[in-house]
Amino acid sequence: MDLKQKASFTAIITAFFLSISKFVVGLASGSMAVISSALDSILDIFMSTLNFLAIKKAEMPPDKNHLYGHGKIEDLAAIVQSLFILFMGLFIIYKSFKKIFEKSVIQYSRWDLSVMILSLFISFFLSRYLKKIGEKTNSNVLKADALHYSSDLYSNTGVLIAITISNFTGIAFFDLLFAIVIGMIIILSSFKILKQGIYNLSDISLSEEIKSEIDKIINDMPMPYAGYHKLRTRTSGSKKFIDFHLLVCRKASIEEAHKMADDIEEKIHEKFENMDIVIHIEPCPYNCDLSEENCMVRRMRIIDA
Repeated sequence: MDLKQKASFTAIITAFFLSISKFVVGLASGSMAVISSALDSILDIFMSTLNFLAIKKAEMPPDKNHLYGHGKIEDLAAIVQSLFILFMGLFIIYKSFKKIFEKSVIQYSRWDLSVMILSLFISFFLSRYLKKIGEKTNSNVLKADALHYSSDLYSNTGVLIAITISNFTGIAFFDLLFAIVIGMIIILSSFKILKQGIYNLSDISLSEEIKSEIDKIINDMPMPYAGYHKLRTRTSGSKKFIDFHLLVCRKASIEEAHKMADDIEEKIHEKFENMDIVIHIEPCPYNCDLSEENCMVRRMRIIDA
């Protein structure tokens, strides 16, 4: 397994442990807040498993039917994950309102508080771990998973507060109220994941920060570089794609132009991982001498600056 698959598999095992623990304790006490947190952990198992399979599929090399690879599978998995998260949030809110009207009785034990404290610490470290690997590998699926576990931090904190208040006051309303808040947090996190997944499926361009770095790398090239235009960028899962037209002094040889394109690719790859680069070489429209001083394109850039 590669780094992304190991991170996803770790999330599966962790979510399984948390869901079993919270379900046993929640069913014993009748705490809807703990049970809703357990349902969230069960959702984590399903989502992390889906993410693991999506990452594994997305890492497959290009084939004759998928010449650009399988990166979109990660984005599809993120969208599916967001829809399930949305459904689970609505279900928690529905069940909580139902218990409020039924005036359910909750009998807490010391295990309710213990299992939620444990869940809080585990969610904290797991979300940081997934975020770190997601940013390192630029995996949208892992970033979505990290966002979900980050929302667990808020929900677990809410459950702890609800258990404490309800236990001391004997009023179950607070437990159910925080369960509704948890449901709303889950729904909000689902919209964030859904938005990013849709953006990536629509071939959204790379960030302005990345494009600025690419612009600097290209413009810092020495002669016979004369300029570039028609830069296009897009994302597909954790893969980034860019293509542009490279202007080379028409006095340069084919070998010099090709070497320049290779140098640009190498410099971009040093800066960014998972980058697919296509460069179309064009002769400079001006017929000048092969020198910095006489290059019309470079002189115009200096004047514009």
